[in-house]
Amino acid sequence: MRLTFPHMGLLSLPVETLLNGLGHEAVPAPPTNKRTFELGAKYSPEGACLPFKINLGNFIEAFEQGAEGILMGGGLGPCRFGYYAQIQQRILADLGYKFQMFLLEPLGGERQELYRTLRMLLEKVPLHQAAAAFRLAWQKIRWVDQGNALLRFVLPRSEDRVKVQRSYEGFLAAMRKEKKLEKLGDHYRQLEKELQVDRRPETARPLRVKIIGEIYMVLEPRVNFHLEMLLGEKGVEVVRTMSISQWLEEHLFGFFYPHHRQRTVLLSTPFLPAFVGGHGRETIAEMVDAGVNRLDGVIQVLPFTCMPEIVAQSITPAVSAAYQLPILTLVLDEHSAEAGVMTRLEAFVDLLWRRRAGDKGARRVPSGVLG
Repeated sequence: MRLTFPHMGLLSLPVETLLNGLGHEAVPAPPTNKRTFELGAKYSPEGACLPFKINLGNFIEAFEQGAEGILMGGGLGPCRFGYYAQIQQRILADLGYKFQMFLLEPLGGERQELYRTLRMLLEKVPLHQAAAAFRLAWQKIRWVDQGNALLRFVLPRSEDRVKVQRSYEGFLAAMRKEKKLEKLGDHYRQLEKELQVDRRPETARPLRVKIIGEIYMVLEPRVNFHLEMLLGEKGVEVVRTMSISQWLEEHLFGFFYPHHRQRTVLLSTPFLPAFVGGHGRETIAEMVDAGVNRLDGVIQVLPFTCMPEIVAQSITPAVSAAYQLPILTLVLDEHSAEAGVMTRLEAFVDLLWRRRAGDKGARRVPSGVLG
């Protein structure tokens, strides 16, 4: 079956590998662009959050490429992500598209849908080939996340940032094509070797800023205006705990990786002792982590009307005051403009440099929050 899926950061790389390895044909949508935004906004409910609209636009563009089915995730709790697939299915059917929707529901959700999806995915290949495909996809995303972390460390310290980005893009292209498990580490080591050459002396001390918030907005660069690259080019090292592999470890393989949930509960409980859906509690936990580790600042990115992140945003002043931590909140929708985001980023980065230099005026921000 020709299957498509939503874009979210580097998600397409392991998903393409998995679907093709299981005997299906992956049909990724074109990279998210202006038309994607327009299609999603046109056919979505006005109050839907931005990830919903972009996903819908991705699916319409993938159908134009010949996709026959959608592989989509499900969710639980007070977050509208749990309803994405059902509502999108109705909208697309009303538009006249003929397709099948397959859901990867979490274990606490509708298991019938999960079993149906797994049967479809595994029906074309023997079990040993399916296991090899899953393993290759899993290791790819682990290595790719590691490469992304290396890029975020090196970029603000590099003499030639264009060359660094070019090397990273070459690494991603090689990882996308690689079919041999044992070669994945070689591509990472080659990237490491190329980036090591261009690193400036260790005397350079870039600002260290953590990016937190709703997972789609954090990981999808075409929606957050390439936030990580923009900051790296301004000499800011981006610290980010959230990643595809981390999400899978916590939500799919949580039994084997209990430390993720334990860490979130431990750090967030003094400020937010209850689950509020989405990544609301994780957002508070990461703010606390940034304060404890004396990072220079935090940027929270969320879609307009996202309830879990709005709850977290309401607690932000308390966390900021407790750790004297500047926090910038970016609320984005399809009407957000790059110029406005750039202006706020420049002001925030300037504030952080002045704080580091000991500018007392910059330290008198009452809550440490720029909203």
